[in-house]
Amino acid sequence: MKNLHVEGHFKEDLTVIDKTRFINESLALFRHQAKENLLYADYLKNLSINVKSVNALHQIPFFPIAFFKTHQIKTGKFEEQFIFESSSTTSSINSKHYIKSIPEYLQNAEDNFNEFYGDIKNYCVLALLPSYLERSNSSLVCMAEDFITKSGHPKSGFFLQNHEKLHETLIQLESIGQPTLLIGVTFALIDFAEKFQMKLTHTFLLETGGMKGRRKEMTRLELHHILTERLGVQQVHAEYGMTELLSQAYSLGAGVFKTPKTMKVFLRALDDPFDIWTEEDNRDQAGIINIIDLANKHSISFIATDDLGKFSKNGGFEVRGRIDNSDIRGCSLLSV
Repeated sequence: MKNLHVEGHFKEDLTVIDKTRFINESLALFRHQAKENLLYADYLKNLSINVKSVNALHQIPFFPIAFFKTHQIKTGKFEEQFIFESSSTTSSINSKHYIKSIPEYLQNAEDNFNEFYGDIKNYCVLALLPSYLERSNSSLVCMAEDFITKSGHPKSGFFLQNHEKLHETLIQLESIGQPTLLIGVTFALIDFAEKFQMKLTHTFLLETGGMKGRRKEMTRLELHHILTERLGVQQVHAEYGMTELLSQAYSLGAGVFKTPKTMKVFLRALDDPFDIWTEEDNRDQAGIINIIDLANKHSISFIATDDLGKFSKNGGFEVRGRIDNSDIRGCSLLSV
């Protein structure tokens, strides 16, 4: 738990309480969405699922993420306040996420960030997201804009293609020891690092993925080697999120992601969608990522993604790419 300075069994007991609360909230939300989300209800009916017999998280059927491309996914009836939309190749259909409350999304995004990094108000926030700024319905841009506003720092802001201005701003912030978040799409961070070599000691890099044909695809190891060597950071942090989710997982280095309190990751077998396990099962094999996102209460909280993953031996999970024949989404993933 964040900022918890306790020892021994007391901390462990609080962790157990957290897990129990997550299980109870997930099962309650499942029963609610099984009734109020008509598309999910039909899906469960076609699977011959008895909702009342589902009493554990691994028994919950996860909803294929592809439905976000073809259907309005809503729990209950509401007039959406906004529609987040994925970027895509010209040959694929965009996913759409119908958002009931933008303030709820932004508050959850801030809570997720604060859980890993502390109050956003402590940072100057610099966003290098050129490809996302070209779109008006990106959830990532919406989150970054909110972080910039809430940081309250006069130097916070977006940088489209102005790498010189970003370089100048980072030098100024480093000179006064200002804690700074530089959040950027992968190809833009590499472009910047190739132009300017720096030694960033008060700034952490948060890459969001995304080559999308802008540059040659590279492994995460290659990417992080370039950024650490050119920008002088010890680790490259990363965010794992997507249009269809409202919560984000974070990696504080080495490509190992941890989930916030609103989110839990499962893996499913490539040849059996009902063979599901968690990191507690200690299965040393890759699988396809399933996600419970409690913040997704107005759409669907139980999502079967197309992303390959594996649980790390030291806790957390790694993202290994995408399964064959799935569309390339805008926030493309690095291979390992």
